[in-house]
Amino acid sequence: MKQDFSDNSRGFGDNLDFMPADSWRILRIMSEFVESFDRMIGIKQLHVSVFGSARTPEDNVFYKSARELGGLLVKSGYGVITGGGPGIMEAASKGAFEAGGSSVGLNIELPMEQHPNPFQNESLSFRYFFVRKVCFLKYSSAVIVYPGGFGTMDELSEVLTMVQTGKINMIPIILVGSSFWGGLCDWFKKQLVADGMISPDDLNLFKVVDTAEEAVAFLEDCHRYGRRSTVK
Repeated sequence: MKQDFSDNSRGFGDNLDFMPADSWRILRIMSEFVESFDRMIGIKQLHVSVFGSARTPEDNVFYKSARELGGLLVKSGYGVITGGGPGIMEAASKGAFEAGGSSVGLNIELPMEQHPNPFQNESLSFRYFFVRKVCFLKYSSAVIVYPGGFGTMDELSEVLTMVQTGKINMIPIILVGSSFWGGLCDWFKKQLVADGMISPDDLNLFKVVDTAEEAVAFLEDCHRYGRRSTVK
């Protein structure tokens, strides 16, 4: 389908008209970093970020799994960090909340889809995706990823890149649902590794499992050997 860029009301050239406002935008970005860091720095317990689609309904098998995951993480001594919205985010938050644990929501301002769920002990609001992603990784001791769309893929790519390049320390990256992730993993092997775009060892940066129990068991095995997360 051909895209029409004739309407430049939000076009690239128009950005020049807002150059004087850029300095104020920088201050707003800085304030978002400072506020979120101040809120999160008091959280001493290890937390795990759970990513996944906002569109996953309650009767979906992955919603049920993410809810179970939230409870299992709390029982294992972890808190849960999500994007604070519906779907998988709500499920993991709800599981942690019901288990009496810490449930942190890093909510993003969006014109649709993102409505903060009620299962958050600590709720932050972000305007900028990149500030939010820094906050996710800075305060996470692991990342568990459920099926999702572009946003979930963006978050997964971000954490894989940060670990691969050594910008953050090695942390467990766990993908739940081999039926969903299998095709992507095959493409990694047949295309990215075969073409030399990534190293074969990069396939060891993540683990694919099928259940919440497997995810938590792998996480505990990793942390038993002292793997922790700190953004440099």
